[in-house]
Amino acid sequence: MADLPIDIIESAERLTRLARRAVDENEAAAYRQERDETLAEYEYVAHVREEDSETILVCYPDDWLDDGTVQIDRIEDTDRAIERPLDGAGGDRDYEQIDGYNRGIVQEVEETAGQVHAANANAFADFMGNHYLRRVDSASAATVEEFLTEYFPRNAWPSEEQRQLVRESLRLVFDMVDSPPPATLRDDAEDEADRMGSDA
Repeated sequence: MADLPIDIIESAERLTRLARRAVDENEAAAYRQERDETLAEYEYVAHVREEDSETILVCYPDDWLDDGTVQIDRIEDTDRAIERPLDGAGGDRDYEQIDGYNRGIVQEVEETAGQVHAANANAFADFMGNHYLRRVDSASAATVEEFLTEYFPRNAWPSEEQRQLVRESLRLVFDMVDSPPPATLRDDAEDEADRMGSDA
């Protein structure tokens, strides 16, 4: 069994992908630093290996290394190393498909409701694609709250108008695909209508 929890492995993989896609080197370095700090809590280190036409993320126990080099005589259980391919199906192509879907919804929001709502929808698309590799309309109530309370104010640099309209913008995202929004985005009128319907 690997020493790393599955969510930490997935986080390391996600951050490595983000670093590879980042255009700005400072942004890429920040992703790599976050990955390395996350792994260090479990006494692991990351290495990206280029192998033929494939790129692989490898996570090693840090006691295997000496000055950045794996020492073969220190390896007792090879199953403790984690390898994740970073190319091909399930990797960047999945990201491209999801990002394309999300950007299509952003465009629909802009055509329907204008640039301010589109800017908010675009920030939500960035959040869902980069942090969760998921379509915007798959967001749970907890995910939406994370976006609203943590990501949006810190990473989207919203204007005051964007801040005031962000919940409406996210409701528009779900409207575009005719999907009910998570409970955290529902207004009092919708909740009252649901209650009346359930009482009938």
